[in-house]
Amino acid sequence: MRLPPAAFGLALLWCVPLAFGQSYPDRPIRMIVAVPPGGTADVVGRMAQPALVRILGQQVVMDNRGGAGGMMGAETAAKAAPDGYTLFFCAPGPLTILPHLQKNAGYDPRKDFAPVGLVAIGPFLLVSHPGESYKTIKELIAMARAAPGKIKYASAGNGSSNHLAAESLKSMAGINLTHVPYRGAPQGMTDVMGGHVGLTFSSIPPALPHVKSGRMHLLGISSPKRSNLLPDVPTINEAGIPGYEWSTWLGMLAPAKTPPPIIEKLHVALVKAFNTPEMKSQLEIMGYDVILNTPGEFSAFIATEWNRNAIAVRLSGAKVD
Repeated sequence: MRLPPAAFGLALLWCVPLAFGQSYPDRPIRMIVAVPPGGTADVVGRMAQPALVRILGQQVVMDNRGGAGGMMGAETAAKAAPDGYTLFFCAPGPLTILPHLQKNAGYDPRKDFAPVGLVAIGPFLLVSHPGESYKTIKELIAMARAAPGKIKYASAGNGSSNHLAAESLKSMAGINLTHVPYRGAPQGMTDVMGGHVGLTFSSIPPALPHVKSGRMHLLGISSPKRSNLLPDVPTINEAGIPGYEWSTWLGMLAPAKTPPPIIEKLHVALVKAFNTPEMKSQLEIMGYDVILNTPGEFSAFIATEWNRNAIAVRLSGAKVD
């Protein structure tokens, strides 16, 4: 029986992406990271690079596109051809924080990307200068209520993830802290250690050596449960602010309209690359838990993060520097 022309056309359109997915990849793949070399997304992406090359059978070329808080890299990835040969490996900033601060970001994270998978989630540490009189979260809250605005906290800049982590803490605890923005997290940490600013939120790798040396005091961790890396450190939730949780994360995306068979092939490769004892151990040392959820689950996660960060940005009054 002959198919009507319209039905034949639909069948042909359905087969094209399937055949494309079966032959993919047949040339090198570019993986954009929206940070300079040495940034967390760059480090973790390069950790997985050899495994992805082996699994996909093609070179995976890292393309560092730092600038504008990661928005330059995100825009480049969003506008790339949706053929699976440009990927985006990123942290929350350019996807769920900065677009709330920049009216014309040049892309819409909710429409311009096809999620491949959430790789890992990691917490922040809330650290202070060891000379501060507050040694626990409850003592911090009590002092902040007794002297509103007196305690200063450092961030990596207006709208940065650790800025919003602190603003969320302020809101949930009903306290007033004074924000001191820097042009990067290292400068803020230096001033905390120097006693110029009281406290800051930091990811685990840069802060932990200073905690162990006594140059910083660890008040709590922002994860919903205690970290296996720091089992004796209380969560901020259990230490005095019920329901508090703040995390940073890493994930892979492709441009929107990338054929589903290619997304599925990339997702399988991502899981194989990260779901090994060696990779999990490396990420655990960095304070991350490997997640590796599905593209659909990652999409729902991004939507939740988008809404949460929209509220946090509004409460913070943050503006682009």
